[in-house]
Amino acid sequence: MTRYPKSGKGSRWTIKELDAIKPEWKGDTLSDGDGLSGEVRTSGAVSIHFRYAFKWEGKVAWHYCGSYPANEMMGIREERNKARDLVKAGIDPRANKKVVKIEAQAAIDEVIRAEEQKRTASLTFNDLYQLWIKDGVSRSDGNKYISQSFGKHAMPLLGDIEVRHLTESHLRDVYRSIIAAGKTATAVELSKDIGQMLRWAEKRKPWRALLIDGNPAELVDIGQIVPKDYTKERKRQLSIEEIVKLQTILNTTALDYAAAQQKYGTERPLKEEAQIALWLCLGTICRIGELLMTEWKHVNFEQRTWFIPAENTKGERGRKCDQLVYLSDFTLAQFKKLHALTGDSEWAFPARYKEGHVCEKTVTKQVGDRQVKFKARTRKLKCRVENNSLVLGEEEWTPHDLRRTGATLMQKLKVSREVINLCQNHVIGSKIDRVYLLDDYADEKREAWSKLGVRLEAILSTSNLNR
Repeated sequence: MTRYPKSGKGSRWTIKELDAIKPEWKGDTLSDGDGLSGEVRTSGAVSIHFRYAFKWEGKVAWHYCGSYPANEMMGIREERNKARDLVKAGIDPRANKKVVKIEAQAAIDEVIRAEEQKRTASLTFNDLYQLWIKDGVSRSDGNKYISQSFGKHAMPLLGDIEVRHLTESHLRDVYRSIIAAGKTATAVELSKDIGQMLRWAEKRKPWRALLIDGNPAELVDIGQIVPKDYTKERKRQLSIEEIVKLQTILNTTALDYAAAQQKYGTERPLKEEAQIALWLCLGTICRIGELLMTEWKHVNFEQRTWFIPAENTKGERGRKCDQLVYLSDFTLAQFKKLHALTGDSEWAFPARYKEGHVCEKTVTKQVGDRQVKFKARTRKLKCRVENNSLVLGEEEWTPHDLRRTGATLMQKLKVSREVINLCQNHVIGSKIDRVYLLDDYADEKREAWSKLGVRLEAILSTSNLNR
């Protein structure tokens, strides 16, 4: 049913009349004149949906103009007028409406694109690092070293720099500041990691566009920055005299501390567990981190073996393997001394304030703190011993140097290079060798560790140094 305004056919509906329409009019058509008509609909409330009727290509067509009361009638009638003008100009208002919608969306997309470009342009070194550390790199230590290195050395100077503005000068300044602090090896490693990160970025959006002028890491030759006498390979090993001196220092400081009536102010000795760890590193030529993660279930006193599971060893993912260490009389005695101290724990070196083993760097830090003359520290570290009680020569030594020392002693004992490498759990031979040559050299390794143990007992014997 078509309804006309009360004021007469062809007149417009007033707002008062529209507001008075009842739900019972549902489905009726209201004629507003000049081709505009509205259908009464009810879905909770009364609304009138208006459309404009026009002829197009000999047929009646409709152009939607809006609904009341969601839209004002003035706007609905203006929409009708625009449609009528388009028809007069030979333009289909329906098609024009699609064009307007497309243009409006294009304008919105352009704004969004501009905002995205602006956001992308402002991405920083830290933004890149956060994505790379999550998706671009996976080291065997869970990226712990990278996180510490970037957090301490790179982020303070580079973190807020936009990637598009990152230059070779920025990188050189970082490396030089690290080298000036006496940490050349750290600078070299950081340069490698930053180079890896930026090469990763060059292959991916949006970073590729930000590095359009080139990868600044490729322009920095770290070899021109490090001191001319720098060598990557560390060659420090303890001489026989230094091994004896180490034993003397450990024994003397322990006795002096025990005898001191006033402990405060007396030089505190290295903890007995740490001392044992040093002798085990020397006698098994293991890595200190592997040793400190030892569980007692992996030490078999009857079979005289110490098992190191692959997950505790160093190496590339997929190439790490278990290691079975055959204990000499010397190393077996050390493990028994350690068991008397920590045998009530699951761990051979239990942490003091948490579950699990001590930090893998604990002994290295304790040894380093007692050779403070070699450190470039600008302030005293909180709750850390700082003295020179473990200085053995003109160069600092670390627990890892004991691994090199033990391996060299094996070499002097005429143990073959191949067996020494196997005792150190190094991957040797080609891939084919590792697939088809499966003998584990158990007898040869047992003999090598035994020879080393006998030699160490002789060196550390106060009655016969046998040097």
